[in-house]
Amino acid sequence: MARNVRIGLIQATCTHSGDADPKVIKQAMIEKHIGYIEEAAKRGAQIVCLQELFFGPYFAAEQEMKWYDMVEKIPDGPTTQLMIETAKRLGIVLIVPIYEVENTGVYYNTASIIDADGTWLGKYRKSHLPHCQPGFWEKFYFRPGNLGYPVFETAVGKVGLYICYDRHYPEGARCLGLNGAEIVFNPSATVAGLSEYLWKLEQPAHAVANQYFLCAVNRVGMEKPWNIGEFYGSSYICDPRGQMVAVASRDKDEVLVETVDLDLIQEVRNVWQFYRDRRPETYEPITEL
Repeated sequence: MARNVRIGLIQATCTHSGDADPKVIKQAMIEKHIGYIEEAAKRGAQIVCLQELFFGPYFAAEQEMKWYDMVEKIPDGPTTQLMIETAKRLGIVLIVPIYEVENTGVYYNTASIIDADGTWLGKYRKSHLPHCQPGFWEKFYFRPGNLGYPVFETAVGKVGLYICYDRHYPEGARCLGLNGAEIVFNPSATVAGLSEYLWKLEQPAHAVANQYFLCAVNRVGMEKPWNIGEFYGSSYICDPRGQMVAVASRDKDEVLVETVDLDLIQEVRNVWQFYRDRRPETYEPITEL
């Protein structure tokens, strides 16, 4: 019997201009995404992933302390608690990326994972942080993640998380595979002209090299007043052969829902014995250079 899982990805524009009150933006984006989550559930999604820092604009386009007001505790903060209630009410697994506060002045770019019965399973903190032009000043806002590359046992299978810029680093993607991931989600905020040509190159390569499903989520549109580039959507689900199962539009809010068969993972691994043929004893220099 096939191990079918119905996956939902949500890509969305920011509801307000980035110079609006952060609290107003946050509330509007949360309300917007609750509607999209409910739509995904109605279409049969069993697991749904939101985009990076879903409840605001990509505020790391500037260095302003006002955005520190967006932080919340995880899992005790109001947004995570709302998503716990939502996951339980709809019977779906949720991946919820927000701006996390651990202690005063200690902030992370984090994604929580909540099981279909409303159990908060844990979180992943973004490991690799860009700090470069044009307008990616993440080290002003976040500390590098310190939780490693955990994989979570959910109602639909074993799920791993990566966040945006992490996708440029194959080492973490391999760790997720070694830790047993069957589906890896990468919620992102990435713009055209900088990384678009890599968007459908790097992550399918991770899916092939590590023989799991890879689900990439990107936000949509231009965000004022920064205009650092167009967030080009194109969220997608990729299978362990590197083939696109489903791709969202480039320029529209969209709830992408598609069914995958997790049995394909074993089928692919039986053909390509990448894990058997690894030579980890030869890779030590990677950690020394």
